[in-house]
Amino acid sequence: MSDIETPKDAVELAKAKGAVMADLRFVDLPGVWQHTTVPAHRLDEDAFEDGFGFDGSSVRGYQPINASDMLILPDPTSARMDPFTRHPTIVLTCDIVDPLTRESYPRDPRYIAKKAVRYLQSTGIADTCYVGPEAEFFVLDDVRYGSAPNASFYEIDSIEAVWNTATDEGPNLGHKIPHKGGYFPCSPMDTLMDLRTEMCEILASIGYEVEVSHHEVATAGQCEIDMRFDDLVTMADQLMWFKYVVKNTAYKAGKVATFMPKPMYDDNGNGMHVHQSLWKDGQPLFAGDGYAGLSDTALHYIGGVLKHAPALTALTNPTLNSYRRLVPGFEAPVNLAYSSRNRSASIRIPTYSQSPRAKRIECRFPDSSGNPYLAFSAMLMAGLDGIQNQIDPGDPFDKDLYALSPEELQGVPTVPGSLEAALDALEADHAFLLQGDVFTPGVLTEWISLKRENEVAPSKLRPTPLEYELYFNS
Repeated sequence: MSDIETPKDAVELAKAKGAVMADLRFVDLPGVWQHTTVPAHRLDEDAFEDGFGFDGSSVRGYQPINASDMLILPDPTSARMDPFTRHPTIVLTCDIVDPLTRESYPRDPRYIAKKAVRYLQSTGIADTCYVGPEAEFFVLDDVRYGSAPNASFYEIDSIEAVWNTATDEGPNLGHKIPHKGGYFPCSPMDTLMDLRTEMCEILASIGYEVEVSHHEVATAGQCEIDMRFDDLVTMADQLMWFKYVVKNTAYKAGKVATFMPKPMYDDNGNGMHVHQSLWKDGQPLFAGDGYAGLSDTALHYIGGVLKHAPALTALTNPTLNSYRRLVPGFEAPVNLAYSSRNRSASIRIPTYSQSPRAKRIECRFPDSSGNPYLAFSAMLMAGLDGIQNQIDPGDPFDKDLYALSPEELQGVPTVPGSLEAALDALEADHAFLLQGDVFTPGVLTEWISLKRENEVAPSKLRPTPLEYELYFNS
């Protein structure tokens, strides 16, 4: 909450709300919230300085077992009451420090995001990076999956799904959403209006401003709720809360929400378009008299993002499933070009408002399957590299890139076609991330290793149902 600034404020909030437990949350390297909980009486003012110990060797991407003792330090400004627990619980987002040196832990994603902002400020270019993500998600009624040596399958279902037009639902009332027909039908086709409103109300109750809520393009319950932009670290914290609220509100309603980029075949997947702008001394730096009302600073920022996009995707689209969505000719923009209003370009310049304060860029290829602290920081670092080296973004593409022939698209680079290719690109192009010691070689090595060992390698060993369909009788 905005009025919580000091450890004393956080302790008083816990007492005023009758908190019996304090939930201490931090994010692992892949981007999943972790937590440990202590009785509320242990959350005194000293706890914000002394911290709480935990085993870092059991957290993905953290310490090896021979140096596993670590400390969680609660951030008092992050204090919020959990809207879902049965017993009153205060939640604090935490930073990770070494118990011996008391220095911030280099692999703590939140620390990396803080370093990115400090580096931005040290350049003198700007003092604030504002970020506004649009994280899409599906709300499903049933999900089942399995992977064994002799079997592999997944099956999802939704009362809205087009494949249920002939299902005996006792009775089936129709009103199913066709493939790519979910933008924006009213109820009774949109069955999730009340659920999204409940999500919005919960987000508001913990201090987050919602700007819009609607059904998205796909059948089977695809939704979007957008929150007002904020500074980079605050928005990364907020996105973790956003996913928590969406998932738990759905769970309470007997449904399940997923941010998986491509949970089903033959319809749109879940993207996370990320709006970005730089400000200095309260003034926007992306407004100017160039293309689409952009400044040279903004155009060079775009140049940096486009140049480093193949490497960025290892952090902004960091799962095997991400590349089921990033396919040429389908809904996600894979061509590395920029344009005003044009949603087929990987970077779009929104034109809803001509106010200089609204001038921003929208990066359209990311998804929310990864770690927002790393993704937002990496995009900022790419943009800063573009500004510092005055990288020319090239000419804009104001045509529908989906409709262009291969000959017309010749010479237009694209994002990688697989996670493995994205990791290769990150290995080849990461010097821009190391500036200001924002990302360290150790962090990047650990990230690449985790992805290759836990995701890429296992995927190469498992046949899929489609392979049986194609090759069993060969």
